Amino acid sequence: MGYKDILVYLDPTLASQTRLAIAMQIAVVEGAYVTGVDASTDEAFVGDWREAAMNIESDFQAALQSNLVSGEFHVAGPRGMLAPEDSAIPADLVIAPSPSPQARRLIHPDLPDAAIKAAGAPVLVVPTDWPRGDWGKNIVIAWNGDREARRAVRDALPILKRAEKVTIFVFSRATSGLRSAADRLVAHLARHGVTAEVSDWTNTGDVTAVEALFASLDTQTADLLVAGGFGHSRLFERLFGSVSLDLLRQPVLPVLMSH
Repeated sequence: MGYKDILVYLDPTLASQTRLAIAMQIAVVEGAYVTGVDASTDEAFVGDWREAAMNIESDFQAALQSNLVSGEFHVAGPRGMLAPEDSAIPADLVIAPSPSPQARRLIHPDLPDAAIKAAGAPVLVVPTDWPRGDWGKNIVIAWNGDREARRAVRDALPILKRAEKVTIFVFSRATSGLRSAADRLVAHLARHGVTAEVSDWTNTGDVTAVEALFASLDTQTADLLVAGGFGHSRLFERLFGSVSLDLLRQPVLPVLMSH
């Protein structure tokens, strides 16, 4: 599989320019068609952000032209709302903003959650302060063996195949079968031409899975995290918290997440 249709959510912030640059980078490699969706709120078109908001479409068209990429532009509407048809645009990969407090009033507040849950495609969530540069070279897979994690690995294969290093992070108790499941994932990835190794963190109850993940030296040097998203019900997440939300809110690492 490959990413032949890419959808990127845009807004007037500098972070949006980084997302657009990543979309163009992937499109050039994959020969993909890019759909830009302006998800700015009405507030983005007043005050200091107005000029940048007014230039979103022209900046997108200029990026298509300079990269020799085909694509089209949409406005999510009404302003600040994601209609069902916005989520129904076919895509092999969606690139969305992180839930940053700085950009919350400028872009639809239900992003990236709505995209992850409704797109039916992997969503690459880029932190607000992520610098432009190399990414996807050193990848960590947050592996818990569930359906969403398996889906995320499959959806990330085009990127995993080009990575220089792939680490499968396992957070489990000593008696868990997750380590053997991770070893099977190593063999599965090898059949796709991806070399991976396992980093196993024993769960002693002292730290959470997310704390252990970001304390891992492999994660600290990584430039992309692959993870399943929103595998539990809304009631479970309200009562016990959501690992998915914790991963999306961390400010340092792009996350490719599948639901």
